Amino acid sequence: MLGVLTSPTVKEAPVSAAYDGKQFVGINLHRRRSVISRTDQHGEVLEAVRISNDPKLLAEVMGRAGEHPEVVLEATYGWYWAADVLTTIGANVHLAHPLGVKAFAYRRVKNDFRDAADLADLLRMGRLPEACIAPPQVRDLRQLVRHRAKLVAVRSAWKCQVHAVLAACGVAVRMSDLFGQAGTQLLDHLQLPTTFAARVSFARDLWTAPADAVGRRSPRRAPTTVAGRADKVRKLSSCRPRRLQQFGLLSAGSSSRGGPNQPAYEPSTTG
Repeated sequence: MLGVLTSPTVKEAPVSAAYDGKQFVGINLHRRRSVISRTDQHGEVLEAVRISNDPKLLAEVMGRAGEHPEVVLEATYGWYWAADVLTTIGANVHLAHPLGVKAFAYRRVKNDFRDAADLADLLRMGRLPEACIAPPQVRDLRQLVRHRAKLVAVRSAWKCQVHAVLAACGVAVRMSDLFGQAGTQLLDHLQLPTTFAARVSFARDLWTAPADAVGRRSPRRAPTTVAGRADKVRKLSSCRPRRLQQFGLLSAGSSSRGGPNQPAYEPSTTG
């Protein structure tokens, strides 16, 4: 079993070692190891192997698939690295939509080798339900957005804990924003039982880090004048491009909307 996890193990003998035609490859990707099935233009299995998830092992097996093979893998957990390796070695990568191949689960005979071979067959027959493979730059932006969404969710969860403590202690919250300037003063001067006070203190300490990462809102209100609202919108519209430039995902002369040197949004200062 240890050999199976550390090196490629041939499951089926090659049909023809001298085959040099177009090959279709199906990859059943898992967290630690994957199954690769290579087929010819007629659907005959040339090779089926199980490898541990390693870029070098994947490139070694794909080296036997000829030039520019058609490769399909399912859009499952952790598919980024495999798609990048396959693209680097010159393969035409296709991403199978999980909902489109959901019927695999209802077959009488189901195993990793059968799944990999069926993916290759769907691609060979032109019946593969495909998902979009976003370029690396777009994937990086998506990762930032997802990470920020998780941080916001964590911050909101801890704020809900504070509201729950105050409700359990019968403390009336008369301000609209408990975490604004007036709410902060209320929390600073509250006299709560030891257990509840520890929960509030712990929550206030924990949400500070996510708040700093996602951009903590100032307790002070923005001016209510038209010029003040316009200035606030201008700051918000320019915040995102600057943040993206810090990560090297946006050039200094471009913005998230419009062309180079064009502002994302120019609010009107008139009534």
